[in-house]
Amino acid sequence: MQALGPGILFAGASIGVSHLVQSTRAGADYGFGLLWAVLLVLLCKYPFFEHAHRYTAATGESLLQGYARQGRWALAAFMVVVVGSAFITTAAVTVVTAGLMGALLGLDVPLWVISLGLLALILGLLAFGHYGLLDRGMKVMVLVLGVLTLAGVALALAHGPVGDPAHTAPPLWNIAGLTFLLALMGWMPAPLDIGAWSSLWVLERDREADAACGMDGCLFDFNLGYAAATILAVAFLAFGALVMFGTGREFAASGIAFSRQLVEMYTTALGGWSRWLISIVAFITMFSTTITVVDGYARTLDRGLALLWRPASRPRTTPWALLLSVLALVIIAFFMRTMKALVDVVTVLAFLTAPLVAVLNFRVVRLPNVPPEHRPGRLLTWLGIVGLVFLAGFGLVWMWVRWGH
Repeated sequence: MQALGPGILFAGASIGVSHLVQSTRAGADYGFGLLWAVLLVLLCKYPFFEHAHRYTAATGESLLQGYARQGRWALAAFMVVVVGSAFITTAAVTVVTAGLMGALLGLDVPLWVISLGLLALILGLLAFGHYGLLDRGMKVMVLVLGVLTLAGVALALAHGPVGDPAHTAPPLWNIAGLTFLLALMGWMPAPLDIGAWSSLWVLERDREADAACGMDGCLFDFNLGYAAATILAVAFLAFGALVMFGTGREFAASGIAFSRQLVEMYTTALGGWSRWLISIVAFITMFSTTITVVDGYARTLDRGLALLWRPASRPRTTPWALLLSVLALVIIAFFMRTMKALVDVVTVLAFLTAPLVAVLNFRVVRLPNVPPEHRPGRLLTWLGIVGLVFLAGFGLVWMWVRWGH
């Protein structure tokens, strides 16, 4: 049990908008027709997330230090991605969480006010509870989320599909369909840059335990978290397929409105008693993401920029978490109307840099400081090569869909 922690935090960070919005919308629009896409991308991205845990367990260094070993350019390029996405991503997940919190508690106040309270709560938890509280809290949240989500899917299965089973899904192989497919796969289960968070969480867990968990324990922890993210991705797709597919409803474009539609349609199908079940599932999904996003980005900004300019400096996560929260709140309060455009910028950055991050992660576990016995085996190596080809092709298709047609 001591080894468990960073992998569960990874699951909490992953099970957010990609699951609640994208995976559910895939089920709502296409039924179970895109299950193959969800499972394919989870398989192809697996090696690159796994390598973050593997490298840290093998060397006692963070993934960021591994990037620095590949050249200052590698770490600098990665930090450009982090700085370019951290504040906007934090604002985006916070505002969705705030919207769900407002609906759950019946709050009739502006979203920025709820966001302020939410971020203040998160900052307090991280500042006073540190990693230990985050670790324990996330284990509880992911366990509760898993039990409630699977219970919700079981109830929906027992009820049967709400919509017309003969409903024809919209075309997938046109511009609109490909755009959605690429967004679904690009954010599933999460952007590749959060591998850096995982490695920093591994080091922090080892520091607090005053002992390294070892390669077997570290990889077991990661695989458990990745399995949880995979199972819940399928579960949320099932929510959409069973409750929303074939109903003839128009689904909202925004994450907040779409999440509320899911709650309403689930409640209508299964009865008023089920509102609390699906509402709590939706809120925990986004709250777990928001708290891990704030902590993960704060640690990465602190250590990554320090490695570039002040390698000997001590970790100072709390000031970065405060800066991250303040700027996210500014974006929510003053740039809400341009939020979609800002998120689009982050999406472009994430999609176009995914192959670069994948290459860095593929190389990092083959550096000279990684003992041969801890390097990936033949199967994982080949899966990594397939993943690299997939992500490169994915990026080219995405650019063609966005700019070439």
